[in-house]
Amino acid sequence: MTDRKPHLVIVNDFAHVNGGTAMVALSSAAALARRGYAVTVFTAVGPVMEELTRDGLDVVCLGQHEIAADPNRLRAAFGGLWNRTAGRRMAEVLNNLNPTNTIIHVHGWTKALTAAPVAVALKQHFPVVMTLHDYFAACPNGGFYDFQKNRICTLKAMSPSCLTCNCDKNSYAQKAWRAARQTMQKRRGHIPGRIRHFITVSPFSRKIMQPYLPTDARLYDVPNPIQAEQASCPDPGGNKPFAYVGRLSPEKGTLLFAEAAQKAGVSVTFIGDGEQRGTIASLCPEAIITGWVPPSDVQRHLSWARVLVLPSLCYETQGMTVLEAAACGLPAIIPDTSAARDAVIDGETGVWFKGRDVDDLATKMTMLADDNLVRRMGRAAYDRFWDAPPTLERHVEALESVYHQILSDRTS
Repeated sequence: MTDRKPHLVIVNDFAHVNGGTAMVALSSAAALARRGYAVTVFTAVGPVMEELTRDGLDVVCLGQHEIAADPNRLRAAFGGLWNRTAGRRMAEVLNNLNPTNTIIHVHGWTKALTAAPVAVALKQHFPVVMTLHDYFAACPNGGFYDFQKNRICTLKAMSPSCLTCNCDKNSYAQKAWRAARQTMQKRRGHIPGRIRHFITVSPFSRKIMQPYLPTDARLYDVPNPIQAEQASCPDPGGNKPFAYVGRLSPEKGTLLFAEAAQKAGVSVTFIGDGEQRGTIASLCPEAIITGWVPPSDVQRHLSWARVLVLPSLCYETQGMTVLEAAACGLPAIIPDTSAARDAVIDGETGVWFKGRDVDDLATKMTMLADDNLVRRMGRAAYDRFWDAPPTLERHVEALESVYHQILSDRTS
């Protein structure tokens, strides 16, 4: 392998941060550019965040709509299956690059880009690595979750039983469209079949996805970075509210949390917003619901919290909120059916409850009414996080190691 740093093409639907996938993709792209890499960010949906232009990256933004937000629904229906424009533009980008010293790193492609630009990179024999931020490389709705029944789906993805299951959040027609897209993604886009390098963000999600990946694929464990500044460990035992952070939607288990809080007789704060806000307010009238707030305000609310509760009914892939809370010295209560359990040592930095079991969640919340227990667990969570903090710098160093291995394998 050459000692020259490879050119990196970072593929992500959005050119700005609108969630965890974009945060990881774009912040790591900027950090890699600051380390001297030539970086091209290939995206579909603007606007382009200022940090990308400030750090001297080459940004290709197609100026398209997110599929779900495209006012032309006919265009969204067909373009959402296969984005021809994205494929053509990727071909133009790659015509000026050398496949022996270029890596295509795919983060998000299902919201706008589709598999088209990935297929072009594979056809031109560029090495491709994909970070599995979700389960879309296998599952049509990206979550192995039955939204109609509000439960984890254990069907084999794209099997006959999967194809006939109405699991989509909206309708079976939407499920049929997703299945058609998945078929194109697999057969024409060669995702995941022709990709040989995958980054997993947790042992839990790796175990879920591995049966769907090529048997000769190489998997690399690179957890997502957590942006946090170290301060002295607070005293969560002196606080009252149990806190939830995120979208107020069925698969996140927010109603389970509200019901358990009523059973346990504890105060709760919901930091976020979503379709279940009104139902939560009716079920738990004394709950504080902040709506969406800036990251600094999230940290402020967590500093007033006693325990973080992640009641998710779905698998998740990492549970970044649990780590963000640990950085603030908060223990967590998480379901044993979620990837977040990788971030919590049961009985030491928090506790696990039986997934979907409202009585067990209420029992665990009652258990953490013990101030001294909360202090001890909060301190353990804080120490464990800051002993080896998953910073952006560490994340990028791990990516550099992955890139080195990819090019070494290619030339060996």
